[in-house]
Amino acid sequence: MGQVRHIHKNNEPVTLSFPVLNQGVGFTVNKQTFIQGTLILLAAGILNRLLGFIPRIALPRIIGTEGVGIYQLGYPFFIVLVTIITGGIPLAIAKMVAEAESAGKPEKSRHILQVSLLFAVTAGALFTVLSLALAPWVTSVLLPDERVFQTFISMTPMLIIIAVSSVYRGYFQGKQNMIPSASSSVIETIVRIACMLWFAYLLMPKGIAYGAAGAMLGTAVGELIGMIAILVQYYGEGRGTKRLLPKPQTPPAPEQQQEGLSDKLPEPGILKRLIRIALPVTGGKMVGSFSYLLETILTNRSLALAGIATSVATAQYGALQGMVIPLLLLPGALTVSLAISLVPSLSEAAARNDRATIHKRMNQSLRLALVSGAPFAIIMYVLAEPLCLLLYDNQEVGSLLKMMAPFALFLYVQSPLQAALQALDRPGRALTNTLIGAVIKMGLILYLASNPLFGIKGAVIAIIVNSMTVTLLHGFSLSRLIGFRFPALDYVKIGAVMIIMGACTLYGYQHLPFNGIPWLQFLVSATVGMLIYFVVIFLTKLVAPRDFERVPVIGIWFSRFNRR
Repeated sequence: MGQVRHIHKNNEPVTLSFPVLNQGVGFTVNKQTFIQGTLILLAAGILNRLLGFIPRIALPRIIGTEGVGIYQLGYPFFIVLVTIITGGIPLAIAKMVAEAESAGKPEKSRHILQVSLLFAVTAGALFTVLSLALAPWVTSVLLPDERVFQTFISMTPMLIIIAVSSVYRGYFQGKQNMIPSASSSVIETIVRIACMLWFAYLLMPKGIAYGAAGAMLGTAVGELIGMIAILVQYYGEGRGTKRLLPKPQTPPAPEQQQEGLSDKLPEPGILKRLIRIALPVTGGKMVGSFSYLLETILTNRSLALAGIATSVATAQYGALQGMVIPLLLLPGALTVSLAISLVPSLSEAAARNDRATIHKRMNQSLRLALVSGAPFAIIMYVLAEPLCLLLYDNQEVGSLLKMMAPFALFLYVQSPLQAALQALDRPGRALTNTLIGAVIKMGLILYLASNPLFGIKGAVIAIIVNSMTVTLLHGFSLSRLIGFRFPALDYVKIGAVMIIMGACTLYGYQHLPFNGIPWLQFLVSATVGMLIYFVVIFLTKLVAPRDFERVPVIGIWFSRFNRR
């Protein structure tokens, strides 16, 4: 049996049961709750991130660091094209489909899918043709190494593949069914890793340029298989629904026939609204892409002005972006999952004008982001040097990580806040906030990083200020829009719990009898700190057993525990 939860004025959930249709390809498709959808995407995100370490280790052994450099050269241009084609499409589709499903109009959902697919395929095909035609000019004029030509040609077919996949992912997310998106992304990752390493090995005898192109071809094959996986699930859902739905016993009345006919006709406003929602989101992502590109240029130029040698400046910025930032963003798998699940959930609630559910979902997502991100921030602050020494054999990087770790919580709550603005028809506001933060960051990089007293730490300060500014602006915008307020007491509790965990972790690291075994000393002290953290968040009621009742597998045990 499936379940639908309705929130009434007293905020008590009433559960209604209904039979679930078996969907024709050996699996059951069902609308998940907000928490379940987040957890499904979280599991896929963590698995994909863990698998992503394999090519980072193995690919340089096959094509060398120079080959990896050629492989990476075409990516900035490629990312810009992908952002133009698909930047805001999945979110716009998810929002529109969620509204249609909330209104009980599944046929309208399919019309949205058809229109979106036509738009995305057309844009993908157009930019694929342009990229192939302009490849010689781009690789010889815009990019610094002509050997990237083969790699550039190998990646252009991915534009149309990614365009199609993004449409179907947005459709399923709008129906609050996260399984197709999660499963297809995992399949794509596994196939991509296997094929990119295999193809790179096969083509490497022809030269480094062909080895890099082989790796890119493997990436394209992974994207293709991921697209096929999500298409199989979509068409399997359609066959199962048609086979299991009961046939009408009596012909519908003329008025109903007319109403049904009008529902089946494509709405001319679908494309216009799709673009209206997607355009600001795409603009926001473009701001992020160009901001990152400009940040790279300005940081290196500013460090040069500070008297730092080019090679040293490149190494420092590489340590910041290649070592520190990835560690800070590691807990971001949850916040991204929260953001994706939040869009259809809030869109559906907004379509019903259900403000209570909107506030409830925002409280859930922000509390989850803070509670899950806080222990990682503490470990990265207290144990920054030993962590970087173990991972990178570079203890000096720990000073940069220590500077940024306390402010990582702003990054973790930024995604849910931005997703909420987009779901509530305020993508323009989110874009403006992002642009303001980018301008401030660039100005601070120019001012601080060019000062010999700050150097690379000036860029760190600029990134910190940027994350704080954008997050606070998003929160202020959301507060003005729906009157949302996160309970102040929860902030105090989280801060107190972080201090307790930090003190216990530091004490354990300094006094546990494992000084001769650095990795064991780090692991034991971090584990002790995490255990204390989880005990205290339960004692302070930041998390209660009932919060885990909807978690797959362990939810049944917590449900029994809660009833006791």
